[in-house]
Amino acid sequence: MDIPQVGNKAPDFNVPASNGQTIALKDFKGKKNVVLYFYPKDDTPGCTVEACAFRDSIKKIENADSIVLGVSPDRMASHVKFITKFNLPFLLLSDTEKKLCQDYGVWAEKSMYGRKYFGVARTTFIIDKQGKIADVFEKVKPQEHNTEVLEALKRL
Repeated sequence: MDIPQVGNKAPDFNVPASNGQTIALKDFKGKKNVVLYFYPKDDTPGCTVEACAFRDSIKKIENADSIVLGVSPDRMASHVKFITKFNLPFLLLSDTEKKLCQDYGVWAEKSMYGRKYFGVARTTFIIDKQGKIADVFEKVKPQEHNTEVLEALKRL
C-alpha cells in the first residue's frame, strides 16, 4: 500500500498499546492531534535516539494539543522494557501482524550489506483532530526529527 498523503483521511487502527488497552485513532478525533511515528525496533541506536528526543519534547508537544504514539512490530513485553529503560512518557503500539505498518505504507523492502529484507521504513505522520494527514515525514533522521515535528505542529 502507498503512503497516505497530506489531506488524505488517515487509515484508522485498533491495536494493543503499552498501557494494556486497545487504542484506536477515532479515540482522538476532535480532541488531539496525533504524532504517529513508525520505527523499526525497540532499544536499537536510532530508535532510542528518536524516542528519547520525543520524550524530551513531550511538554511542547502536549502544549500543541497533541499526543505521541510510537509504532513498531515489537511485542508488548519489548515495548514495556523500552518504556521503562528510557522513561518514555507516551504509548507504544504493538503491530506484530504489521497491518498498521502496511496500512500506512511503511512496511517496505530494505537493503543492508547487499541483503534485501522487509522492515519498517522510519516514517512519521501528523494526523489532525479531524483525522486527516496534516504532515508526512519520510526517511526520518532520528537526531533532529523532534524539532521538525514541533515546527509542523505549530502550523496546525
